[in-house]
Amino acid sequence: MTNRAYTTKEILQKDFKTSMRGYNPTEVDEFLDNVIRDYESFTKEIEQLRVENGHLINKVEALEKQSVAPQNVPAAPAMPQANTVTNFDILKRLSNLEKHVFGSKLSEND
Repeated sequence: MTNRAYTTKEILQKDFKTSMRGYNPTEVDEFLDNVIRDYESFTKEIEQLRVENGHLINKVEALEKQSVAPQNVPAAPAMPQANTVTNFDILKRLSNLEKHVFGSKLSEND
């Protein structure tokens, strides 16, 4: 983790010395308030991302374990040739279906 120069508490409690021609204290305070809000939001976002990253790493590890497991399982036997449907069978069935559905309409148009 990176070392940060200031904490939100240190930023909040910082007092600047005033001089004759110094900065407007109200303007400096408003700016530092905005810096504190940004700092806190970045801290929260970093923590959320760390948690999400941990979940994703666990998920990747689980998926990697699952992908390794099927490689150890023997392959399923091939389908017997008798059950294999060919393109010819599909076209024949489609033709019969068209005759059944559109048969009466085709004969009316002739």
